Amino acid sequence: MRLRNVKGAREKIAAAECVIKEPENCKGSWKDIFDNSNPIYIEIGMGKGKFIQEHALNNPQINYIGIEKFSSVLVRAIERKEQSENDINNLYFLRFDAENIEEIFEKDEVSRIYLNFSDPWPKDRHAKRRLTSKEFFARYDNILKKDGKVIFKTDNRELFDFSLEQVEEAGWTLLNKTFDLHN
Repeated sequence: MRLRNVKGAREKIAAAECVIKEPENCKGSWKDIFDNSNPIYIEIGMGKGKFIQEHALNNPQINYIGIEKFSSVLVRAIERKEQSENDINNLYFLRFDAENIEEIFEKDEVSRIYLNFSDPWPKDRHAKRRLTSKEFFARYDNILKKDGKVIFKTDNRELFDFSLEQVEEAGWTLLNKTFDLHN
């Protein structure tokens, strides 16, 4: 996705009630933010928010947090939520770099992580930036519940193959894999 600067994006984000402005202060207390003890599912690199908003709408018994590091993209997700005809009370957004995810979630605080069509960072020197690198799996280990899951989708074959290797290197168990992206 090509990023274009959205004029006033930072101001819109600052004014949006659905955005947690200082997520570091929520570590260990996300249940208080949502005012319930429902499981927490996060999407890292949520883009314009369509996936996570549909899931939040269809699963009110689950709390969702969408994480996006680019203001110009996050503002589109905010607009989508604000334009929705439905109240989606189980969804918050964060403008945050997932590299520091352990700063905002305690151990066992997250039940599921979605990684949908993440940036493949195609150059070898950028491998540690990939959301499916063993470095990121170590971070996920520090926030996921014991039975927590990472759900990963990509249409980039090189990233898919890299991710399969990293799952093994990180000592994780792969429950399912398919080459049929759309089914």
